[in-house]
Amino acid sequence: MSINCIRALIEKANRVCPDKVAIVDGQKSLTYAELFRKVNQIARYFTELKLESGARIGIYSHKSSEQIVAILAMLSTEYIFVPISRLLKPEQVEHIIKDCDIACIITDKSKIKSIDEIAYSGKIVTYEAIERDIVSFEEIYKCCSDEFICNVMDYKNAAITYSFGLTGFPRGIVMTHRNLIDSARVVSNYLHLKESDVISGILPFILDYGLNQIFCSIYNNATLALHSLVLPADFFNHVINDNVTIIPCMPPHMTQMFEGDNKRLPHPKLLQNVRIVTSSGGKITPKMISDIEERFSSAKFYSMHGLTEAFRSTYLDPAQLKIRPNSIGKPIPGVEIHVINENGDECKPREIGELIHRGGYIYKGFWKSKEDTEKRFKSIQILKNCVNLEGDLTDEIVVASGDFVYRDEEGYLYFVCRRDDMIKVGGFRISPAEIEKVVHERLTSVKACAVFSIENEKSEEEIVMVYSAQKELSKNEILFELKEHLPNHMIPSIILYKEKLPYLSASEGKIDKEALKKAVLELR
Repeated sequence: MSINCIRALIEKANRVCPDKVAIVDGQKSLTYAELFRKVNQIARYFTELKLESGARIGIYSHKSSEQIVAILAMLSTEYIFVPISRLLKPEQVEHIIKDCDIACIITDKSKIKSIDEIAYSGKIVTYEAIERDIVSFEEIYKCCSDEFICNVMDYKNAAITYSFGLTGFPRGIVMTHRNLIDSARVVSNYLHLKESDVISGILPFILDYGLNQIFCSIYNNATLALHSLVLPADFFNHVINDNVTIIPCMPPHMTQMFEGDNKRLPHPKLLQNVRIVTSSGGKITPKMISDIEERFSSAKFYSMHGLTEAFRSTYLDPAQLKIRPNSIGKPIPGVEIHVINENGDECKPREIGELIHRGGYIYKGFWKSKEDTEKRFKSIQILKNCVNLEGDLTDEIVVASGDFVYRDEEGYLYFVCRRDDMIKVGGFRISPAEIEKVVHERLTSVKACAVFSIENEKSEEEIVMVYSAQKELSKNEILFELKEHLPNHMIPSIILYKEKLPYLSASEGKIDKEALKKAVLELR
C-alpha cells in the first residue's frame, strides 16, 4: 500500500490515538478505533463481492457518520466511489449512474424511493436494515470480520465527483488517491490545523471542498462535527455545543447564517473558540466579511479560489482581507499561477488574461469526456513563452482554467469572469462579475444577484440583472447606485426581483443563470 493515500492516515490514527473522538454526529460519536473497525468491516464485505477492480460505487444518502464510513471504506479498496448529491432530481441521478456505470449504490432508508423511481437494477446496500432483501451496514457490522489488508496505490483512481457545467447534466471529474491526500496536506499546512481542532462538517461530502474536511480532520487526528445548516440558531448551537474551531463554508452558507434578526444571534464571546473560517466556491461580499468579523471576532478568514480541474489554486492571507478584499490572493504552496494573453505571453500588471494552473493538485481529467479534458488539460507548451522548457521536457500537464483574471503590481490576483460569461455590448466586452460586485458593495440589502445577457434584435446583447432581497427595491434606487459607479454601457436594461434565486445545485452555491435567462425570455 502507498503511504500517499487516505487509507494510510486512518491506519496511523488508529495506532496513535485510538480513543480520540473522530466524528461527532448529533448525540452519537465515533473514536478513531471504532471508525477504523467499521471501515474495515465494510471494505471487507465489498471486496468479497468480487466486483472488477475500478468498479464505481455510488454513495447516495444524507450526511451522517455512516456516509463517512462508506467513503473511507471505498478508499480502502480498489473501487472508485462516486458521491451523488441527495438534492439531485431522479433524471440527474440516473444520468450519473449511467454515465459512469455504477455497479452498486450505498444509500439510506430515505433515498430508497428515489432509487426505485429510476428503476436501478444494480446492487443496493443500505445503512439501516429495511423490510426488503437488501444487505445493510447494521448486518455487516454483526457478521463481517474487521480483519482487512489494504493494497491501494496512490496513482489509482479514487473518486469521481459530479458538478454542473453549462449543460443540463452534471459531468464527472476523476481524482486519484494521491490527489486526495495532497489536498489534505496542503490545506492542513497553510491553515495550521491542529489535533485539538474541531472542524465543522456543514459542507456536503459530494465535491472536493466538502470531502477535504473529512481528510483534513483525519490528517491531523482532529475531530469532525457533522451538521446540516438549515436554521441559523441550530448552526450556532452546533458551533457552541460541539466546541467548533474551524468553519469551512460557501457564500450561501454565510448568507444563511446571518438571516433574520441579529438580536437572536449569540454574543461573539460565545463563539471565541472559532479560530478559522474558510470560504470557497463563490463571490464574497463586503457584508459577508463584516458579519463574519463581527460574530467570529477571534477568527481568521481565508478566502480561497479553486477549479473544477484542480483542488485549489489560490488563497488570500487573512492579513490582506481589509487591504484588498476583492483579491483571490496568491498561489497556494506547490502551485504556480500564470496569467497569459491570447498570444501566450505573460500578462503585465492589470492586464486581463487566462489563469493557467501549474504544479500540484491537478486532477486526472473528465470521465468519458475527451472533449472537456482536452479543452482544460493542456501540454505545458501553452506556457512556452513564459517558462524555460529545459531539455524539451514537454509532457507536463497544466490546467487552462477558463477563468479571466489579472495581477496587481504586488502579484495579488483578481477574478474578472469566466470565459463563457463574457457579455458584448456596443463593442465593449463586459464581465458580469464587475456589475455584481457593485451591486453587493453598494446595495447591501441584496442577498444574491445574477447578471447575464439575452439576445436583442437591436443590439448584440442586452444586460439583465436579477436579484433577491427581503423585499423588492425601487428600480430607480438600483439604477442610481449603478450609474454612480459604472459606465452607461454596463447598466442593465432589465432589472428583475425574485424572492429566491434558483441554483444549479444548492450544495455548490452556483446560481442557475440559464434558468433565469429562460424565465426572462418567456416574459418578453
